[in-house]
Amino acid sequence: MSAFATVAAFDAALRALPAPDEAAIAAAVERQASLTKPAGSLGRLEDIALFLAGWQGKARPTVDRARVTVFAGNHGITAHGVSAFPPAVTAQMVANFEAGGAAINALSGAAGLELKVVALELDRPTADFTVAPAMSAAECLAALSAGAAAVDPALDLLAVGEMGIGNSTAAAALCARSFGGAARDWVGPGTGVDADGIARKIAVVERGLSFHDNTPHTPFETLRRLGGREIAAMAGAVLQARLLRIPVVMDGFISGAALAPLAAACPAITDHCIAGHVSLEPGHARLLDRLGLIPLLSLNMRLGEASGAAIAVSIIRAALAAHNNMATFAEAGVSNAP
Repeated sequence: MSAFATVAAFDAALRALPAPDEAAIAAAVERQASLTKPAGSLGRLEDIALFLAGWQGKARPTVDRARVTVFAGNHGITAHGVSAFPPAVTAQMVANFEAGGAAINALSGAAGLELKVVALELDRPTADFTVAPAMSAAECLAALSAGAAAVDPALDLLAVGEMGIGNSTAAAALCARSFGGAARDWVGPGTGVDADGIARKIAVVERGLSFHDNTPHTPFETLRRLGGREIAAMAGAVLQARLLRIPVVMDGFISGAALAPLAAACPAITDHCIAGHVSLEPGHARLLDRLGLIPLLSLNMRLGEASGAAIAVSIIRAALAAHNNMATFAEAGVSNAP
């Protein structure tokens, strides 16, 4: 049976989010206090170690098995000229991922990550959300469940990303409906459209928001009306990871937007998430603030594909190396008296 076979199952999962293991965090804090360094001197690296301890339930967390999963989907709104590239590029890039030739192949390899690509009905784009819901209820549930099914319970860490021509427009619509603000507050250049392209994107988002305004503003309805299959799949993967207590590294604007409808109703959904980076997409910094996430990196990236998340995993590995491999004051024979 699918993980989210019904809307009720999806809603129930959102109400049953596990919390981190406070005893494991306390034990990790105690270890940090004994390491041969001034307290707090490794800054956020120390915070990352405590975060992982809480979700893995052990004082010395590990990242022995980590995966980056890239979800791909196509969007009906591309008919409005919202992207600098045609929809065919989605499938072409999926083929590039599978052949090992994309940025995420190189970056995931450098970070010691498994790479999984999940393509979702690329020959059947979502509907144009300015005139209809992007997905039927059944289609959205199938996408959520596909995301959940991609989460291996044996993982220590999951990074999520996407590929989908037109999906920065869908992401802007999701953010505006979830957190408010005008379409122009959330719309950016995406793949690199010019000023006219941005104006088209704003108009599409405005029409979509208006068309769906008098419908239920629940997480599920927002996802299915304005999202995309790959966006819903990311939401399903992050939710399933939470149920399995697997920490998640988020990528850029689109992956964050996948959580926007969930976070608007249930802010705790991001408690097991790390923001890998802040992208150049103008709405991303605003979105991270709404999600309560502080990015690890700011590298002027705007590629997607989980590229920023993959790079951040190397920082996470460094944090755990320091936490687990440093000597304690007692082991090193170093005095820690003030």
